[in-house]
Amino acid sequence: MRRLHRPPCPNPDALRTNYKHPENKNALLKASYGKCMYCESHVAHIYFGDVEHIRPKAEGKYPHLEFEWTNLGYCCARCNNAKKDQYDEMCSLIDPYTEDPSTHLLAFGTTVRHRAGSERGAITIATIELNRPELIERRAVRLNQLQHALDACYRTKSIAIREVLLTALEEEGNIDKEFSMFAAALIEANQRK
Repeated sequence: MRRLHRPPCPNPDALRTNYKHPENKNALLKASYGKCMYCESHVAHIYFGDVEHIRPKAEGKYPHLEFEWTNLGYCCARCNNAKKDQYDEMCSLIDPYTEDPSTHLLAFGTTVRHRAGSERGAITIATIELNRPELIERRAVRLNQLQHALDACYRTKSIAIREVLLTALEEEGNIDKEFSMFAAALIEANQRK
């Protein structure tokens, strides 16, 4: 999970009655680079994606926030369904639009771990099922590809070629890439000083 920046609502008039309005949904999709705001899986190429309520709109929860732009994000159906209407104000799930998830979460190989002492990190991982087997498998494929590329970079005898390749590989940890939190951690761990 990476820090995201929600743009201003492109169509506030539509938001008053339709939180899923195409213009607004597209703005959230672009803000998350087509990835789920929680698990970082690319969503748009295999699924329409969901406009998710960070604080649930369910009766008895936060129905007054149903059409509130600051309560909306873009996510995959798996994370949305796992989250359901769970939300505890005293130990809320991490909101990647209002805070930096790295203060609570870290990439450890193919799994997400909570930082020591972060209840919110632990609750977020468990509630949204951020270590479900399918995600771990997809992350492993991505990290294996990166590891092979890193190995090739460090095997070359040419320092100039190595620098060019490493610069290109660093981009694989950019926020717009799938599982960028994991890719960035692997790339950083392999940097030689």
